[in-house]
Amino acid sequence: MKSTTKASLLLAVTAMMWSTGGLFIKLVHWNALAIAGMRSLIASSVFIVYLLLKKQKITWNRQTFLCGAALAATMLLFVAANKLTTSANAVLLQSSSPVHIIWISTIFYGARYSRRDYIAVGITMAGILLFFLDSLSPGNLLGNILGLLSGITMATMTVTTSHQPDTASATGAILLGHLLTALVGTPFLLLPGNEVNGISVLCLLFLGLFQLGIPYLLYGLAAQKTPPLLSSLIVMLEPLLNPVWVFLAVGEAPGLFALIGGGVVLVTVAFWCIGNVKFLEHTALPDEKA
Repeated sequence: MKSTTKASLLLAVTAMMWSTGGLFIKLVHWNALAIAGMRSLIASSVFIVYLLLKKQKITWNRQTFLCGAALAATMLLFVAANKLTTSANAVLLQSSSPVHIIWISTIFYGARYSRRDYIAVGITMAGILLFFLDSLSPGNLLGNILGLLSGITMATMTVTTSHQPDTASATGAILLGHLLTALVGTPFLLLPGNEVNGISVLCLLFLGLFQLGIPYLLYGLAAQKTPPLLSSLIVMLEPLLNPVWVFLAVGEAPGLFALIGGGVVLVTVAFWCIGNVKFLEHTALPDEKA
C-alpha cells in the first residue's frame, strides 16, 4: 500500500476520532468550561509526553501567543456551543472556518483574493443565516452564536499559524492553546453541579486521550505525507459524522433549516478548497480541531 494511501486512511481514522467530540461532551453533565479545561489538561499531557519522547523543541513569540489564544478560544467556544445547541449546529458552524480566513486575512493582513473567493464567503454566510431560521430557544440561539464564533476563532488560529516562523513556534502555539484552555476551564470544576462519577471520568478520559490528544499526533504524522487539498477534504468527515453519533446515541437531530444551511456550508467549503490548492499549500499547517 502506498504511503499516501496509508496516510489518507490514517487521516480518515483521525477525523472519526475527532467526530466523537459532540457525543461525549453531551454525555458529561458538567459545566461546559470545566469540560473544556479537563479535556485540554489531559490532551496537553499527551502532547508533552510526545514532545519529551521526540526531544522536540518549542519556542514562543508574539504570533505563538496570538495563535494559542485563538486555539483556546476555539475549544472553549465549541464545547459551550455543544451544550447550548445541537451538536450538528455547533460543528457545522465551526466548519465554516476556512472561508473566514479570507476576510480575516484581508482586513488584518492586507491579503487580496479573487472575486470567486469573496463569493464563497457570501454563500457561506447565507448558509449560516439558515441556522438561525429554525425555531430556537434563547439558549439554542446563544449556542449557534458561540458555534459561529468558534469558526471565526479557528480561522484566526489558522491564519496566525501560517505566520509562524518555524515548526517549533507552531508546536508551541498548540501546546499553549491547550494549557490556556486548561487554565481557564479547570477552575469551573469548583462550581456546583459537576457530578464526578464513573461515566463522567471515563468520558473525559476519552475526550482528552482519544478525541483530542492522540488525533493531534496522528494528524501531524499523516499530514506530512498527504497533499494539503486531500487532507482538507478527508477531515471534512468530522462534521459529517459528528451529528450522526449524537443522533444514534441520544436522538438529538438538527432542524430542517440547519440541515440545509449545513449542506450549503460544507459544499461551499469543499468547492472553495478544491479551487484554492495553491492557497492551501501556502497555509499548510492543519486546521486544529476543537
